[in-house]
Amino acid sequence: MNLITSLLLGFVTAFVGITPPGLINMTAAKVNLKEGKRSALWFVSGAVIIIFFQAYLAILFARYIDKRPDVLILLREAGFGVFTLLTIYFLWIAKKPKIKKGKIKKYSSTKRFFLGMLLSALNFFPIPYYVFVSVTLSSYNLFSYSMTYIFVFVTGVVLGSSLVFYCYITFFQKIQDKTDYIMRNMNTIIGSITGLIAAITLINIIRYYLR
Repeated sequence: MNLITSLLLGFVTAFVGITPPGLINMTAAKVNLKEGKRSALWFVSGAVIIIFFQAYLAILFARYIDKRPDVLILLREAGFGVFTLLTIYFLWIAKKPKIKKGKIKKYSSTKRFFLGMLLSALNFFPIPYYVFVSVTLSSYNLFSYSMTYIFVFVTGVVLGSSLVFYCYITFFQKIQDKTDYIMRNMNTIIGSITGLIAAITLINIIRYYLR
């Protein structure tokens, strides 16, 4: 494994994790439509800074639990319970999301920058996502927990995230109909993803106790 591989893995995992329509990328696209690309890029800059620290802290936590199999299995069991509950909620309880077409008020670039930081900080998905990714990659000897590899990997995460956000800003009008369809069916999509993760987690738990 080398630093280029670590950079590419960070880039790809960020690209995969952020590509589905979500609060941050959809807000960035709508800010661009209402206020222009400059405001949208300021918004994205704020969001990416938080993503950097979220990914970095997630990997440091993953390095700790990777040395503690007892903590890892405990987190897997807790994660299985959480993802199972989320699957039940999104598939059978949550109401269908409505697409709001309201106008976005125009704010200064500074306010957009801090709004990006705020929305990104409120999004806790990256932390468990990068913990899971780094632990999985490490188990296949595709990732090293040395500080150099961690920094390069996180740099790849920032680059991948920035590219996805830029694509949303640039091409949102062309893909708006498709993203609207995805947003209407977001509960089913999220529920299916959490259900799949719950199943994989359960398999890993069973393997741990049977070995």
